[in-house]
Amino acid sequence: MNFFTYQTPVGKLSIACEEDNIVKLTLSEKVDNAVQKETPIIQKAHRQLMEYFERKRKHFDLPLKPKGTLFQQKVWDALSQISYGKTKSYKEIATMIGNPKACRAVGMANHCNPIMIIIPCHRVIGSNGSLTGYAYGTEMKMQLLELENTVII
Repeated sequence: MNFFTYQTPVGKLSIACEEDNIVKLTLSEKVDNAVQKETPIIQKAHRQLMEYFERKRKHFDLPLKPKGTLFQQKVWDALSQISYGKTKSYKEIATMIGNPKACRAVGMANHCNPIMIIIPCHRVIGSNGSLTGYAYGTEMKMQLLELENTVII
C-alpha cells in the first residue's frame, strides 16, 4: 500500500492506494502499513478532491476499494448514492440497504468509513435534521455540507 499527504482546505489529507484503487482517505499525516509514495491514482484523487473543494466537481470518478465487513460495504455503497448537496438520515440509509432497524449499525459503519468525503458519510444526518456525530467532528461535517450548499431542514 502507498500513501501521500497533501495540504487541503480541511487540513492535511492522506490518500492511500493498493494497486490502482483508493483504499483510504484520512485526516492523518501517516497511514499505517503503507509506504509514502505518490502514485498516478493518488495524484488523480488529489486533483479531484481539490476540484471538489473549489466547487468544480460534484462527482468523483475514482476506483475505490474500501476494506470492511459486508454490512459496512453495503452502507458505504448506499452513501455513495447520496447526491452532492443532499442528505439522508441514518434511518433512510438503513432502509436503502434493506435493514430499516439498523440505524445505529449504519452510524457505526459511517464512523468506520475509510474513504471520507469521496464516500460521503458527511451527508448522513439525524432524522430530526441534526448533524449528530461525525468521525472528524461536527464542525468539519458542517464545513463540508456548507461547501456543497446543502440546506438542512
